[in-house]
Amino acid sequence: MKKELKRVLGSVLAATLVVGAAVSDSNTAVKIPGTAGIVKAYAAQQAISECGGWFESAYVEWGSVENATGFAAFIKGASEPDSAYVQLDDELIRKYPDHFRADALGLKAGSYVMKIVPYIGGTLDESAAFVSDTLDVKTYDRSGGAFSTRSKYKTGSGAYNDDGTLKDGATVLYVTKDTAKTVTADIVVDSKGKANTFTGIQTILDAKQKGYDKTPLDVRLIGTVKLNDLDKISSSAEGLQIKGKNDYAEMNITFEGVGEDAAIKNYGILMRNCGNVELRNFAVLSCMDDCISIDTANENVWVHNLDLFYGSTGGDKDQAKGDGTIDIKGKSNNVTVSYNHLWDSGKSSLCGMGTETSESLITYHHNWFDHSDSRHPRIRDMSVHIYNNYFDGNSKYGVGAARTSNAFVESNYFENCKHPMLSSMQGSDVMIMKNGVPTIDKSNAPTFSKEDGGVIKAYNNIIIGADVDEFNGGSEPIYYDASSTGTNGKATMFDAYLVKTRDEEVPQTVAALQGGRTYSNFDTTWDLGVDPKNIHPLNRYPKW
Repeated sequence: MKKELKRVLGSVLAATLVVGAAVSDSNTAVKIPGTAGIVKAYAAQQAISECGGWFESAYVEWGSVENATGFAAFIKGASEPDSAYVQLDDELIRKYPDHFRADALGLKAGSYVMKIVPYIGGTLDESAAFVSDTLDVKTYDRSGGAFSTRSKYKTGSGAYNDDGTLKDGATVLYVTKDTAKTVTADIVVDSKGKANTFTGIQTILDAKQKGYDKTPLDVRLIGTVKLNDLDKISSSAEGLQIKGKNDYAEMNITFEGVGEDAAIKNYGILMRNCGNVELRNFAVLSCMDDCISIDTANENVWVHNLDLFYGSTGGDKDQAKGDGTIDIKGKSNNVTVSYNHLWDSGKSSLCGMGTETSESLITYHHNWFDHSDSRHPRIRDMSVHIYNNYFDGNSKYGVGAARTSNAFVESNYFENCKHPMLSSMQGSDVMIMKNGVPTIDKSNAPTFSKEDGGVIKAYNNIIIGADVDEFNGGSEPIYYDASSTGTNGKATMFDAYLVKTRDEEVPQTVAALQGGRTYSNFDTTWDLGVDPKNIHPLNRYPKW
């Protein structure tokens, strides 16, 4: 996997925090292989072994220092004077078996340096301090529906400003396996501004549901936090719940991992009635049902830079790897799912349960669907923009469109994806070979429960290793052709409509075979939240 996106493989143990001046001798941490951003190597006598800048963050790793009983970490702009150094929270410094690490979060794009100062003899010893080389920090790619001007909040940055810095007055909570039950926060509980102290991460989130406290909340995960580490869960089906008081309530919450090895295990995250929530930079391992469930009436949600693995086996035959990875439903709108790595999941992402409308804008970009089976996404009643994703060895299908859905599929790379694009009850969805003869089988073949078909607009995709087109020759997908009529003709038995330019509209004469759905051309009239100049043809392996 690319260096810029951290990976988490297998079970991860929580890092030992270096709090204040004390250094714990406990070796309970495991560093996951991989680096982030630009790495600098240093001579052993300089203590720093590795450092780099990443997305709105920077880090330094170093070895032991003689007589040191602890460390403090500082950061400043590379061109600023030493008086500009700002000390990091103690929780951002961790001890691993063979090194220490400090991460600075909430940085604007730019150049920085970090300084590590040892505690020697009980005090900070500046004479023993060591300073990193220049660390180049990038900005996250804030694109897609969560950042569309047509959305309610215009952003999905949660507790952060769109420049990468924390919002003024934001509350920061550090959650580890040891603090998930004991972490505290003061939450406003009535219209008069009365605040009570709540203990435990789920209890704190539940208190936010009252709707009186709009204070931005940044929850920083360190190491692996398992189900039995939590104070409780408020969703028995999914796990940790973030819920607003009413539909699309402004929450201003970010859940983020610190460093390269943050993870949650044995549960997922459920969102209901949430506005402006961000999840970033952690892994979800062995979830209960869905890794991430964007369930009911959510707006401006941004799920990015996550590693997502499959969950508990369900009762249905298609739930061997769990029920879903990222599901979006219940009239949720203006959601961006980006830069995620979906590892061998079964049903990757559902868009819509049947109660939504095609006014819901959802964006998938720069995701790696890594040998996941299906639903990339499966769309029922939403308008979805799918660009710059890598479909890698998908055994069932890539994009699926049903009911009143519209899908604009552009500049993706499909490699060994069996059915790159499907529209329900037509084309490749109902084609089978029967006794060596291409046959339409609407009783047994359909993938989408015999639902009406949606319409897919396709542009500039690369497709390698797809199934053979049983009816018309060549490989899938089957593109619309008005001149090809008849039972097996591409005027009705098509998977997608291929355009020559991304701004070309799909004619209203092009309709789904079952249900008669036509394409809304939302992509030519809505603000999709992305500059087309930033959509590029992919060259196979993800390098973003």
